[in-house]
Amino acid sequence: MGWNGWSLERVFIFALGLLFLVVFVQVTLFHYRQNFRHWSMWIPVIATPVFGLSMVFYAYYNVAWLLGALTVLLSVGIAAGVYGSYMHIHGVGERVGGYEMRNFMIGPPLTLPALISAISVLGLFALYWGR
Repeated sequence: MGWNGWSLERVFIFALGLLFLVVFVQVTLFHYRQNFRHWSMWIPVIATPVFGLSMVFYAYYNVAWLLGALTVLLSVGIAAGVYGSYMHIHGVGERVGGYEMRNFMIGPPLTLPALISAISVLGLFALYWGR
């Protein structure tokens, strides 16, 4: 099926799914670089491709059970992003010198977990846009 007849919501859901897959690559590289020192580093590495593939699949096959599953998954994504933000802020403080500007610049990226929450919120908006 081509793009012909796709609503704006459907295109947006598809694009957000692709965005989750791009974030998956980046978060995997960052956490691999740190040797997955904490179990929580696996959460976005496992969750983001599941979110992304589910959203791409939903863009093609609009079925009720997948809408419910995506609602739950994206809600979990919001919580996971908030938890990741906490862990990243805490991680900056564990570096030598604590909460200095240098540590914010070279330490864990503060915006990446928040990006997962933001994409999840946008995904929920897209799912329920015209309902």
